[in-house]
Amino acid sequence: MSVIAPDEKADFLAILARHRIDASDFLVQEAGESDVVDDVYPLQGHVTIVRRSTLKEREYRIGHGTAWVAMFEKDLNKGAFG
Repeated sequence: MSVIAPDEKADFLAILARHRIDASDFLVQEAGESDVVDDVYPLQGHVTIVRRSTLKEREYRIGHGTAWVAMFEKDLNKGAFG
């Protein structure tokens, strides 16, 4: 089961389209975790985004209450992916 919600994936792809970057240039590697809090199992994890053409990568926390897509766009705007 993916921790990345479908709307987050769509937002990620929309960001790439706005920046006119081919989505195939990015590799999305997801690793999930489950932390038990008061008998609730929130889905959390990390996603590593790698730009294939530059081999630059960043890791973001994903899951309930995170804003990894917005953080990705900020990093992209700053040139973190080359």
